[in-house]
Amino acid sequence: MMFVLGVVIFALGIAISIALHEAGHMWTAQKLGMKVRRYYIGFGPRVFSFRRGETEYGLKAIPAGGFCDIAGMTALDELEPDEHDRAMYKQKTWKRLVVMSGGIGMNFLLGIVLVYGLAVSAGLPNTDNRAVVGSVGCVAPSQAGPPDYTPADCSGIGPAEAAGIVPGDVIVAVDGESVETFGDLVRATQPLTGTAEFTVQRGDETLTLPVTVEPVQRWVYESTRPDAEPVSRNVGAIGVGGEPSVTEHTALSAVPATFDFTGYLVARTAEALVSLPSKVADLWTAVTGGERSIDTPVSVVGASVIGGQFAERGIWESFVLLLAQLNFFLGAFNLVPLLPLDGGHMAVAIYERIRNWVRGLRGQPAGAPVDYMKLLPLTYVAVVIGGAFMVLTLTADIVNPIQLF
Repeated sequence: MMFVLGVVIFALGIAISIALHEAGHMWTAQKLGMKVRRYYIGFGPRVFSFRRGETEYGLKAIPAGGFCDIAGMTALDELEPDEHDRAMYKQKTWKRLVVMSGGIGMNFLLGIVLVYGLAVSAGLPNTDNRAVVGSVGCVAPSQAGPPDYTPADCSGIGPAEAAGIVPGDVIVAVDGESVETFGDLVRATQPLTGTAEFTVQRGDETLTLPVTVEPVQRWVYESTRPDAEPVSRNVGAIGVGGEPSVTEHTALSAVPATFDFTGYLVARTAEALVSLPSKVADLWTAVTGGERSIDTPVSVVGASVIGGQFAERGIWESFVLLLAQLNFFLGAFNLVPLLPLDGGHMAVAIYERIRNWVRGLRGQPAGAPVDYMKLLPLTYVAVVIGGAFMVLTLTADIVNPIQLF
């Protein structure tokens, strides 16, 4: 029941994100004197509509997007007599850019609001993935089994502390093997016995410290599969703990933390956007019966299913974070300078401004608006490729959905 509720709530969150994206276009266009003919959520048959002022608002049957019809978005639009002076393509470049970026801005704003709410309610994940030592101490000789996996009591100092490792140190290598994250450190330490050399960065200083690895019993994962279960093994340990995975914030400290974390998410979003073409093969593998990797793209359906999985286990922090990431991705994706995306219309407006500036330097009048008919072949290619990718992703989410747990 909670899974279904989570799916519904997440899908509603996506619908709100889309509605606000289109509202960003509508509100900025109205404020800058342009005419907004229609504002609709969804596609296909009309469910209902109403008119307020000069704008028709409505809902359509297929909840797969939305649109905001601004008079004269291109020179191809047929205009009513009262629309000629208010046509979007006739407006100043900065006004066109503000309107086309209004939806993108709404997605980024919603993402920031969600991150801030998460910061003050549950804290934000630590984005420093390095092997930073958060604590040092004794090494528990054993660990209880499921469901709690509680370490046994211990006393005294541990091997790392005895060797001189202190909180704040960054461990960068184990016996000459480079480690980048705390998980890498654990995996590099567990197979060791006897004395090993740990390379530590302490401020501007790099130290190599011999540490006596202590044999202990631990429950470890020997497979990365989502359904893998931990098994009891004898491994090596040195008595270090990582930094807290989540940092709590007050309403005031959450402000800079929100922007720092937003910057981190935007950078990861850009990386994901660039890597999209390389994921086609992985999606095809998933569709044809292969294993579905958790880093493959998901459709709206797939994202809602993942949101349901988080809700089912009460991990609402990840639920909110996923919705924030979706908004950042939606905003970033619309910046791509290809029609029919917002970035494509922005690219046309910028091109016209630069072209007219150059013509002005030559004593020539401003050129005619860009002929969108000449851009149709490229637009069709973008639509076909984008549509095929969406169908492939949706198919993968139906026949082989991502299972996090």
